[in-house]
Amino acid sequence: MTTTPMDGAGTIAGRTALSEVVEYLRRQRPVFHSEADLQHSFARALWELAPEVHSRLEVPQRAPGKTEYLDLLCLGPSTRTAIEFKYFTRSWTGTAGTPAEDYSLRAHAATDLARLYFVRDIARLERFCRRSGQNGLALMLTNEASLWTPPSPGRRRTRDHDFRIHQGRELAGTLLWAEGAYQPNTCALRGAYSLDWEPYSDLSGPGGEFRYLAVFVSPAPDGADDESASA
Repeated sequence: MTTTPMDGAGTIAGRTALSEVVEYLRRQRPVFHSEADLQHSFARALWELAPEVHSRLEVPQRAPGKTEYLDLLCLGPSTRTAIEFKYFTRSWTGTAGTPAEDYSLRAHAATDLARLYFVRDIARLERFCRRSGQNGLALMLTNEASLWTPPSPGRRRTRDHDFRIHQGRELAGTLLWAEGAYQPNTCALRGAYSLDWEPYSDLSGPGGEFRYLAVFVSPAPDGADDESASA
């Protein structure tokens, strides 16, 4: 299946909308064994929808004195999309998918670190996308409802307060960990991102509801060169 070329920052490699890939995936893979399973399955779904887009996993992004690795680089005929994935789960056991498979998901306990790492992915993509024709996508899939649920009114301020990623939140500016008490976790964003969680799948039993959060990162406005964006 070949999709119609698209314009705009909300597409993958300028060829297909994220919603198309998600819809294709959820029909066969309502749940994944691991983050690596999600990455591979996403790349395969993209190939089925837009075979002219080439996918590369774990692509080094080099800067002076440092090398970081990008989860997935999608290479279209004229544009690219850099993608970072997060798959954060609570315990769930069941059978799902086509063909049917047995799953036993383990619980990732530290939701504060899940928020921190997702925001860091956005900041990394802002660095990686300092080139014309390359946008970014930070994608989280989870069945942990506390990540998308707003905190209760009057709840005391937690160390990850600035990094909350619940429905309706906007991420922007300089975000402080524990009100700046731990500077290494400070994260500065050049863009402003409104967060909107979407349903992914609804399976039986506790922990069976999955939602995803997608944040697209546009290329730097001036298209400035940045060595960390080279593949």
